[in-house]
Amino acid sequence: MSVAGVNDQYLATLANLLKQTLEPTTRQLAESELFTAEAEQSNFPIAILQLITKENTEPSVRFAGSLLFKNYVKRNWVREDESKIPSEIRNAIKECIVDILVSVPTNIQLQLSEAVTLIAESDFPRDWQNLIQQLSSKLDPEDYARNNGVLQTAHSIFKRWRHQFRTDPLFAEINFVLEHFCTPFFQLLQNTDAKITEHAQNKQRLQVYMQTFLLLMKLFYDLNCQDIPPFFEDNMEQCMALLHKYIVYSNPLLESESEDEAGPLEKVKSSICEIVTLYTMKYEELFTMLPQFVETVWFLLTTIGIEAKYDLLVSKSMAFLSTVVKLEQYHKLFNSETALTQFCQKIVLPNMYLRNVDEELFEYDPIEFIRRDIEGSDSDTRRRAASDFVRSMMTHFMKDITRIIGTYITQFLKQYNENPSNWKDKDAAIYLLTSIATPGTATKHGLTVINDLVNVVDWFSENVLPDLQAPVDSGQPVLKVDAIKYLYTFRNQMSKPGLAAVFPLLVNHLSSTNYVVHTYAAIAIERILFMRKDNAMMFNKHDIKPYTQELLINLFRLIEAGTTPETLAENDYLMKAVMRVIFTSRDDMSPYVGEILNHLNKILGEISKNPSNPRFNHYVFESIGALVRFNCLDNPMALQNFENMLFGPFQIILQQDVVEFVPYVFQIFSQLLELHTEAQLPDIYKGMLPALLTPNLWESSGNIPALVRFLHAYLYRDSLAIIANKQLEPILGIFQKLIASKANDKYGLELLCSIVQYVHTGTLNQYIGAILSLLLRRLQSSRTEKFALGFVNFVCFFIAINLHGGPDYVVHAFDSIQEKLFLEVLNAFIIPDLQKIQGYTDRKVCAIAMIRLLTQSDLILSETYINTWPVILAALIKLFEAPTEIENYDAEEELLNFDFEEDRQFQTTFAKLTTASKPRIDPTASIPEPKVYLAQELHRLSQAYPNIAEMIQTRLPTECIHYLDQYMKLANPTQDNVSG
Repeated sequence: MSVAGVNDQYLATLANLLKQTLEPTTRQLAESELFTAEAEQSNFPIAILQLITKENTEPSVRFAGSLLFKNYVKRNWVREDESKIPSEIRNAIKECIVDILVSVPTNIQLQLSEAVTLIAESDFPRDWQNLIQQLSSKLDPEDYARNNGVLQTAHSIFKRWRHQFRTDPLFAEINFVLEHFCTPFFQLLQNTDAKITEHAQNKQRLQVYMQTFLLLMKLFYDLNCQDIPPFFEDNMEQCMALLHKYIVYSNPLLESESEDEAGPLEKVKSSICEIVTLYTMKYEELFTMLPQFVETVWFLLTTIGIEAKYDLLVSKSMAFLSTVVKLEQYHKLFNSETALTQFCQKIVLPNMYLRNVDEELFEYDPIEFIRRDIEGSDSDTRRRAASDFVRSMMTHFMKDITRIIGTYITQFLKQYNENPSNWKDKDAAIYLLTSIATPGTATKHGLTVINDLVNVVDWFSENVLPDLQAPVDSGQPVLKVDAIKYLYTFRNQMSKPGLAAVFPLLVNHLSSTNYVVHTYAAIAIERILFMRKDNAMMFNKHDIKPYTQELLINLFRLIEAGTTPETLAENDYLMKAVMRVIFTSRDDMSPYVGEILNHLNKILGEISKNPSNPRFNHYVFESIGALVRFNCLDNPMALQNFENMLFGPFQIILQQDVVEFVPYVFQIFSQLLELHTEAQLPDIYKGMLPALLTPNLWESSGNIPALVRFLHAYLYRDSLAIIANKQLEPILGIFQKLIASKANDKYGLELLCSIVQYVHTGTLNQYIGAILSLLLRRLQSSRTEKFALGFVNFVCFFIAINLHGGPDYVVHAFDSIQEKLFLEVLNAFIIPDLQKIQGYTDRKVCAIAMIRLLTQSDLILSETYINTWPVILAALIKLFEAPTEIENYDAEEELLNFDFEEDRQFQTTFAKLTTASKPRIDPTASIPEPKVYLAQELHRLSQAYPNIAEMIQTRLPTECIHYLDQYMKLANPTQDNVSG
């Protein structure tokens, strides 16, 4: 692996810099120098790889180098723009990295494995066809440390298949892998089985072999997850016999010594349960050993210990039984009172009780307890698995399971009522009741299907409500949480009066000193305020007015109790509740809106020091955006007050370059600027614009959507000032940079739409030729489907807005570059791609553009273009008749119906603020029905050009004439046909 420029001196320099990154006092400067080297030296990644291989280099430096290399690949390998990595360097890396991976220590191996996975996501199989051969050739019948590195890498590459939709390219990739990997995989599987048997008394070797076997099981799942490969079908009996051997395998040397952490044997058995669950779900007809596995897993569950190290195995085992019990053809395995009772008694009940480990989590790591419970990250816990198993049994045995479980619920409640110290009995009873009452799954709006055999509202009143009515900090906090969660779970089954009656109890529980209790109260309040009935929000500002101030005081008190930026931002459920209260109260908080904004500013100031929780951060900015939205519209005084309060904290964020927050700040600034109605830009915004036009700000991809939105606001409010201050050319420079990027070209076209809409004609004349030339060069040199459609959208928008002299301005702008150029654009892009435009508003804009072009352009009716006239009309009619969804956009509906719980992706580089979203304005809103408008305009045109009707009759396809007759009748019911 020799590349010019990589010498020992250079490697020593890099090693020294890496060593300095390990020291807090020198880390920042060393990282800066490494970034410079990365940017300036094309052979930088090769040098890092060489450094990693040097055994005489300090282990910590080698590991730091592996981390740096992985992050280098993550930053630079996959780029929609021109790559920073030359092809010869890419090829050199792919040629050597597998060799390096199998020769380095395990901790470095893991980092390089991730790097290989990242490269493979981009290049495999098309641009790295020998990767599988490279990996397979490194498998060694004796060197299991090497094998584990290879298998871990293969699993990292293949595991993404588990969650992908079936496509031809995906199956081509899988088949390519199967062709080269199945045989060495199966040979190693057999060899590893033999090694485990041979060295059954050697603990050290067994640990290594069992780790290999675990990786082989993970790969077994990967290779079978989409469809059963012929190789595995042909070897089904042998494979399943081997899996069955290890699900019953026992060896004291492999037992985990920890009560909490699963060992390799427990993990292997869990993986085998996942595999047989997959086979049950997808290949059940071929899976002849299924009954034997059912018996084995059933026995396993009745004999396994209660220690936490077995939790994963228990949950995967129950997931397998849950899958089988729902299959009609295996009905007989479970269809007896004895079997069902045994399942409930020996599997469900022991795993429903709260264990000591759960109590410790509740007390010492409450936020983790909540996340596991609310977000379903407890899917691998015993309780969740047991609950899912109950629901699965109810698929065919609802009456029987309801009766059997109901008996235990009654017994547990009796034991609690006789002695309240038996609170775990009541906790288990509530969990069991919830399990049998909810055979379906919940949506973001709550449960939609419940078990009719259970009256959940009456049960709440009799058994749950008393816990909520008791003093806030009295009794067992777990039961308080159970009560609130019950209300949260069954909120859809309760009436509005019923919820309104318990709402004050939830507000009271925000004052609980118990972290889990007050957080669950916040969660339940937020979800209740999100409820809808008859297509409207169930609770409005009037309903919650008596509680609004108390709600916010308590929520802010709980949030601000955090003593560090990390602990303050830890509990995003509290911040989400603040946001929802603001959404619901809307403009009804005016007396204390300044106080709320002060709290948000204080929180923002703290979390800016170390943004650690993306969800929390997002809710803070959505709350600010909502306050602006509900209080500043048509209220200049409120707008000024908000700007006075927000500009200080926002300027600090920009000055300190808090990268996570900068896009949010620009979105709020855009929202504020668009609310101004003065003829000229306020001075504070004028002073901000030069900084927005500096190239550095546009280097971060997360800033771009927000900055484009901000520039739109500037152009919308005062384009004359921008022109007078000679700031239009820098904006055009930004447009040029954006359209050169495949990742950002859509934002360049968005910015261009703002320019042609708000810049007056005299100024636009100076630049329009160069602008169109840039677009056409991009289409010629680097055309993509996305950009071509964006270009069509832009041209249609330009025509539809009907400025600068109407459609002929656009036609002439193209033709001034080259004679008949617009004709070429029509034939190459607009006419073929018109029907590909998506979205009701965009399609409408395109339709109005074509109508204007057909009926309001003298140039289109000239000899040069007249032959294309009927072709444009035919394309327009096809656009009208192509199926499309009616897009009834409502900004309020978007805000109220958007659920931040399910729909928001917080880890992306840019997160759009719904509360500060750009108003979606239809530039053709004055024309309600395009088909009628076409008919009216054609009628008007035919009066001036009598040959138009004849051209329609002779040059238009019969089907198009039929549709055109319909449009004419819409416009004028007394008119018979197009010739009329």
